[in-house]
Amino acid sequence: MKKVFYLNTCDTCRKILAQFDLTDWELREIKKQPVTSEELEEMYKLTKSYEALFSRKSTQIKLRGLDVKSLEEKDFKELILDHYTFLKRPVFMTDKEIFVGNDKKNVEALQSFFGVSQ
Repeated sequence: MKKVFYLNTCDTCRKILAQFDLTDWELREIKKQPVTSEELEEMYKLTKSYEALFSRKSTQIKLRGLDVKSLEEKDFKELILDHYTFLKRPVFMTDKEIFVGNDKKNVEALQSFFGVSQ
């Protein structure tokens, strides 16, 4: 299994995806095809944390008046399943590895995984 979860309207996602040959990867645009509970469980097995998969930049946080500091793991899980913007993106997932988000360290790890020079 090789999947990429991304948002088509996100310039950062598109920029990161453009760096790699994703020919044999399943591309999932999360607005059109939200993450399923089974897929989220697969991600959780690799990260051991729903919070690690949660985007603190989601506009829904402010709209819903959420206090992120008070959220627990089950809350992060429910929110990610409830609205696509709560998933930190992009998420590159294989059977054994996962790369979550767009921070510099994660992008460098992805480049190394794909054998792309920086």
